[in-house]
Formats: sequence, structure tokens, C-alpha cells
Amino acid sequence: MADKSDVTLPLSISAGIHIGVIIILALGIDFSHKPEPMQQVSAPAVKAVMVDQQKVANQVEKLKQEKRDAERREQERQAELERKAQEAKQAREREQAQIKQLEQERKQQEIETQKANEAAKLAQVKQQQEKEKAVKAEADRKLKEQERKVAEDAAQKAAEKRKVEEAAAAKAETDRKQKEAEAKAKAEKAKADAEAKAEAKAKADAKAKADAKAKADAEAKARAQQEQEMADALAAEQAALSQTMNKQMQSEVGKYQAMIKSTIQRNLVVDESMRGKTCTVSVRLANDGFVISSQTKGGDPNVCRAAKAAILKAGKLPVSPDPAVYNLMKEINLIVEPTF
Repeated sequence: MADKSDVTLPLSISAGIHIGVIIILALGIDFSHKPEPMQQVSAPAVKAVMVDQQKVANQVEKLKQEKRDAERREQERQAELERKAQEAKQAREREQAQIKQLEQERKQQEIETQKANEAAKLAQVKQQQEKEKAVKAEADRKLKEQERKVAEDAAQKAAEKRKVEEAAAAKAETDRKQKEAEAKAKAEKAKADAEAKAEAKAKADAKAKADAKAKADAEAKARAQQEQEMADALAAEQAALSQTMNKQMQSEVGKYQAMIKSTIQRNLVVDESMRGKTCTVSVRLANDGFVISSQTKGGDPNVCRAAKAAILKAGKLPVSPDPAVYNLMKEINLIVEPTF
């Protein structure tokens, strides 16, 4: 019985020490000094206790190292989260700068469009003034009935064509303004969405910040695509406006070609042998209408001689004061057909 008690007592002491160490570790208490051995324990018990204490010390040191490693990993994780948050903030600032730049470019485009419209209106006023002068000159000279009829028919067709082109230009302008309004509304909505998402990101925890960065990247890509679509729409509108302006200039060219033919007809000396015959003439004009040169390209010889003589007699032919229109008609080919 005595031997059994000698063994049981050290085992009980060892178990008690283990339980005490586990409780200390669970509570986070750290003791640097070693416990004093009990004076009344026998030699075998003391040896068992010392062995157990070494194991416990090793276990404690291992747990401390794991705790230090965990703290180091947590610090690294927090530093990574801070870095990602900073990158997200910089991305938002870049997006705001891009939106501001696009707004400035849109305003500049509106100014340029307004200038182009004012220039077109001024050209239209000049065109109307030239038309009134031409009509008054025709009335004063009392030309032949056939020449007057040709001039009036040409002027009527030009006016009708101009009305159609003006209606098309008005429709294009209405469509452009509507598209600009839609584009502005989309840009404002995109800006509001970006601000709302930025506020949500600021209130989110570390995990939400990482998820928000991926979402912000996707939204930035979608916004870039939307802005590209807006730019394409504006380019299409500019092309339509340019096409309308070209049509107006072609109308002006047609009007002045009719006036040039009328001038040649007034100076054309005809006879019965020319009836039903024509001649193609190439004419080069200075910007004031002075005839630099004229050359026949084919046709009845008598009509060609009479046409060159009529052009030489006229000396100057009607030209548009608009430089763009003049560039289109400074070298023209005309078909001269005598009228009786």
C-alpha cells in the first residue's frame, strides 16, 4: 500500500501542474519564474515533475512563437488592406478627373457647334442678298422671254432644294440636341453612382474593401465604354452636319452655274444652223469672276466658236463671294446650247 501511495502522489501532482499550466495559458498569464519543488515529495516524484515542467515550458514557448507569428501575419494583412484602400482611393480620384475633363470637352464642343451654326446663318443671309440682286438685275435688263424662264425655273428649283436641305439641317440639329441631353443625363447618373459607391466603400470593413476594388474596376470599364459610345454619337452628328453644309454649297454652285449660263446666253450670237446643237466649254475663273481662260472640250464647231466669243465678250462671270463655294467652281465645265 505504501508503494502505491508513493506513485499516486507524484502523478497527482504532475496532473495538477498540467491543468494549472493549461489554465494559465488559456487566461494569457505568463510566469517567467520556475515553481519551487515541494519539499515533501519523494525523489521519483521530483524527477517526474521536472520532466513535465520541461515539456510544459517547451509547449509554452511554442504557443508564444505561434502567437508572435499570428500577430506578425495580422500586421501584414492590415498593411495589405491599407495599401489596397489607398489604391482604391487613387482610382476614384482619377475617375473624377476624367469625368471633369469629359465635361470640359463637351462644353467646348457645344461652343464650336454654335459658331458653325452662326456661320451657316450668315452664309444664308448673304445667299439671300445675292439672290435679290440677281432677280433685280434680271428685271432691269428685260432679257428675252426664254432666258427669263430658264433663270426663274433654275432659281425656283434651287429654292425648293434649299428648303429641303434646311429642313434636314433643322432635324439634324434637333436630333443632336436630344442626344447631347441624353448623354449629359447619363454622365450625371454615372457620377452620382460613383459617389454613392465611394461612400459605401468607406464604410465597409477590410474584406468589403477588397471586393469593392474589383467592382470599381468593372464599373470603370463600363463607364469608359459608355463614354466611347457618346464620343461616337457626337462624331456621327458632326459628319451629318458636314454633309448638310456640303449639300448647301453644291446648291450654291448650281445657282451660280445657272447664272453663268444665263450670262453666256445673253452674249451668244446664234443662227438656225446651231439649233439643237451643243458645245462643252471648260472655264477657269478668278475669285472676282474674271475669266482666266476658256477651252472647248467638244461639240458643234459653230456653237463652240460662238460660246468662246460670248465668254470673251462677257469678260467676267458671276461667282460666289464665299471662298468655299468659289473653290468648287473656279474650274467648271459648261454645256452651251443656243436657245431660240
